[in-house]
Amino acid sequence: MRQSGQPPDLPAAQSFGAEPGTPARLAAVAFDMDGLLVDSEPLWFLAESAVMARLGGDFGPADQYPLVGGSLAVTVEYLLAKASRPAAPAVVARWLIESMVAQISTQPLAVLPGAASLLAEVRAAGLPCALVTSSVPAVVDAVLARLDVRFDVVVGGADVARTKPDPEGYLLAAEKLGADPRRCIALEDSPNGVAAAEAAGYRVVAVPSVVPVPDRPGRVVVGTLAGVTLAELRAWTELGG
Repeated sequence: MRQSGQPPDLPAAQSFGAEPGTPARLAAVAFDMDGLLVDSEPLWFLAESAVMARLGGDFGPADQYPLVGGSLAVTVEYLLAKASRPAAPAVVARWLIESMVAQISTQPLAVLPGAASLLAEVRAAGLPCALVTSSVPAVVDAVLARLDVRFDVVVGGADVARTKPDPEGYLLAAEKLGADPRRCIALEDSPNGVAAAEAAGYRVVAVPSVVPVPDRPGRVVVGTLAGVTLAELRAWTELGG
């Protein structure tokens, strides 16, 4: 894990498709939503628990781990596998979305430390930014309605055929922004999200929330975005300079 705000030691010749020794300029920044921008994982737990109660099954903290960073379809399948009462997947999905929107609308929704200030710095610099999430439109809209933030592009679960850990969402975001994925950086909290961004060719800063994300060469892992600046994001991307 990175300490004291220092970027990791990385080979200067690695420049995302540029000529050796040429800096790769940061083209865009992508933010995950749940667990990275906002502390919504506790609300997902409440929503999932409420739906499981209707299905007549048990749902505890350990059940949330395999669902973090996943899709609505994966969550529905998981809940039905533990259910003692039958229900159509579409009905369970509707229950889950309605419950989550209700939680977002009525419960405190904290912006995670450093996320809003980093997003504001990115926007002030005129750097394109995207929100890339597996959440469905109703949930994304409910979150954004609570926050005073704006993204140039929003890619959600309904915009892709395959959600995280598939790279489709991140590739679509880069395409919409007109940016080379190899010159983009993604901020993620889950193993699924990290896998999706890295598979798309992005650099990744991981800020683990519910599930640990292992450190490895070429990946930056931090405990919080508090104190992380755009200058650091540029340093982690512009490896030659």
